[in-house]
Amino acid sequence: MKISVVTPVYNEPRIESTLESIVAQEGVPDTEIIVVDGGSTDETPQIIERFSDVVDVYINEPDDGVYDAMNKGIARATGEVVGILNADDRYHDEDVLNRVCETFEDGAADLCYGDLVYVNGDDEVVRYWESGNYRPRRFYFGWMPPHPTVFVKREVYDRCGRFDLDFSIAADYELLLRFLLKHELSAAYIDRVLVRMRTGGKSNESIANIVHANAEVYKAWQKNGLSGGMHVPFVKPLRKVSQYFRTHSE
Repeated sequence: MKISVVTPVYNEPRIESTLESIVAQEGVPDTEIIVVDGGSTDETPQIIERFSDVVDVYINEPDDGVYDAMNKGIARATGEVVGILNADDRYHDEDVLNRVCETFEDGAADLCYGDLVYVNGDDEVVRYWESGNYRPRRFYFGWMPPHPTVFVKREVYDRCGRFDLDFSIAADYELLLRFLLKHELSAAYIDRVLVRMRTGGKSNESIANIVHANAEVYKAWQKNGLSGGMHVPFVKPLRKVSQYFRTHSE
């Protein structure tokens, strides 16, 4: 099985550790690395150049934001399965992609996902996002899988669409809502940490962004013609509270 990993980046030198974590994966028959740079003006292009022997596709041009960059990468992917790993995140260990391969080979899932930990600048776990098994009703209580851990069959993007650029902050939420609840795709849960994510994501960097992100959550329900989502923007932030009390799992 071939897995394509898309990494969007803009002025982020920490992409070095991201790429190192992809290259370090073991037990994967074939991995395609796709880097989509929105036109970085710092040392990022030079860092990417050092990985030129392992980066299969490198796009360096202005884009309309991170979701546009992700769409460009998905469009160039040739693997049966596509994952997206942001330029300041990395895979938790060297067995992540192997476990993803096993999951798709063992069942009929359209996508799979796992758990995620947020880490600070010292790589200390400050928040643990435990996903749990998917059940449609969980979306009504603010649930979603952590997008950096999600791997999707490439044909799903062809059939159900890519990221909707009408959403500037919560396009990942809209995509997963559309895939799982609207199109009723099958999902498999990998009960382990797959990604170490740096703190400071765009949707949580300010009160204004938090409000905007949750407004887009409601918009996602409306745009997909799904009823019952009016309360989700209010309960979704509450799900995060317990994640701060489970930081011991590595």
